Amino acid sequence: MQIEMASVSTKGQVVIPGTIRKRLGISAGSKLIVMTDGENVLMKPVIPPRLETFRELAEESRKAAAKAKLTTADLARALTEVRGARGD
Repeated sequence: MQIEMASVSTKGQVVIPGTIRKRLGISAGSKLIVMTDGENVLMKPVIPPRLETFRELAEESRKAAAKAKLTTADLARALTEVRGARGD
């Protein structure tokens, strides 16, 4: 575990020390999830998946849907049900 000090500005901004940014691949524009348990703050980088990973997942999903003999209408119906249950 690496421990370093950071300060909070009057605007609530925190500068993540450069050594930590470099180690985690955080750069300008990177997105972070900020969580708290009421006492501690945890920041976790959001790392977008590689496009190839998404394509592989989509292809696996297509194969599973074909094997299960699902249709586009089945998918639309399932989405409508889920959205209705969530109140979207």
